Amino acid sequence: MPITLSANALVELSKTAAVPHYARSSLRPGILHFGIGNFHRAHQAVYLDDLFNRGLDHDWAIIGAGVRPADELMRQKLMSQDWLTTVVEQEATTSAARVTGAMIDYLKPGDIRAIIDRLADSAIRIVSLTITEGGYYIDPASQRFDPRHPDIARDAENFTSPRTVFGLILAGLKRRRDVGIPPFTVMSCDNIPGNGHVTKNAVIGLGQLIYPELAAWVGANVAFPNGMVDRITPATSDRERELLADQFGIADNWPVFCESFKQWVLEDEFPAGRPALEAVGVQFVHDVAPFELMKIRILNGGHATIAYPAALMDIHFVHEAMENELVRAFLQKVEQDEIIPIVPPVPDTDLQDYYRLIERRFANPKIGDTISRLCLDGSNRQPKFILPSVADRLQAGGSVTGLALVSALWARYCYGETDSGKPIASNDPNWERLQDQARKARARPAAWLEMRDIFGEVAGDPIYMAAFTHALETLWSVGTRETLARYLEGRL
Repeated sequence: MPITLSANALVELSKTAAVPHYARSSLRPGILHFGIGNFHRAHQAVYLDDLFNRGLDHDWAIIGAGVRPADELMRQKLMSQDWLTTVVEQEATTSAARVTGAMIDYLKPGDIRAIIDRLADSAIRIVSLTITEGGYYIDPASQRFDPRHPDIARDAENFTSPRTVFGLILAGLKRRRDVGIPPFTVMSCDNIPGNGHVTKNAVIGLGQLIYPELAAWVGANVAFPNGMVDRITPATSDRERELLADQFGIADNWPVFCESFKQWVLEDEFPAGRPALEAVGVQFVHDVAPFELMKIRILNGGHATIAYPAALMDIHFVHEAMENELVRAFLQKVEQDEIIPIVPPVPDTDLQDYYRLIERRFANPKIGDTISRLCLDGSNRQPKFILPSVADRLQAGGSVTGLALVSALWARYCYGETDSGKPIASNDPNWERLQDQARKARARPAAWLEMRDIFGEVAGDPIYMAAFTHALETLWSVGTRETLARYLEGRL
């Protein structure tokens, strides 16, 4: 019978899993984190757990926060197990479980007063975020903050009761300024180019709609370090809960399964102080941009490359896609011919070694990462992970045949059925619009590129337009498998 995860069960659980070596009663809050999802619990929370296990910086524990009604379910699940999480690190031949205890509280979503009060607490010196790529109110085409978004407009008109992360952060900063408490550092942990700059633009952009002088104060006094984060972390399902119970004898409401690899590169800009994360493997650098660009183009771009052909061929898991000769060869050719050649040099990093690492990570059979997760939210991910490479290739006068095929596969996916005729469920906040455009694009491929808010200027480039049109027409004419084969043979 599995043992239910709780603080009282840690001694018993230590027989099958690593458990905290520190007294959790000694922890004091230092970080408020918005977005307590799987990635945060497999990444930032693990680094802090490692640090606390070394006996260091026990005044930097995490308090969770959320703004969506759905966040309450996670809060309830974690509260019932004393805010503990089981993290299972998996490779092809190994699996290891650990219980992490870096989080000590989780504020109730929607309790605006409690969240702002905690943000105004001088003990909170870092506010961190994992709110997904789509949570920053970025206009897809311009990649700039969109002050006209309804959520932002609502917070601008109702600043005493903000509902967005940025409204709450701004309210907390205002309170601190008004009573003379130094501001906290705002640290994004999301996969967005220049995530610190993007977060700063969102907070200041909202501030300019409400109190321009507060926005100016934020710009002059609040730090927003850029960072690159990396760890493949699938969604949790009953499969993972059952594996945890069967293999480790632990009953966890919401365990996290992930690969053993993790990486965190941060700009060292923390005027309010920070935990000594360099002691547990975080790399502090002057400029994170080269690392970030490498990861977003090669890893995230790679995910987008394999996602849609695999989905159209009814492949369920990512490692199964990598076992498919066509998909794996497609990934390699697009990366080697069109993506890696335009990635600038990265300090102390060989890009070919990095790509080989990515291939191995994608092929990990234990992770159970799903193709549907990689396909999620393409309208936000394509403009960040694929289209910038297209723009750079066009500027350099290089071929975009493979990258155009990646986007054509996305268009074909959004039509809503696989090559075998199986329906594809809604998988994007803009699904209805995407499906409408995809159905128009079956007969007229240019209809897909008419979404200029997504494609921007590349949609008007005749070379890209021709490559995309031919790719989508071929997909509809001969199907995904034959289209990939033609591309690999140089016949597309």
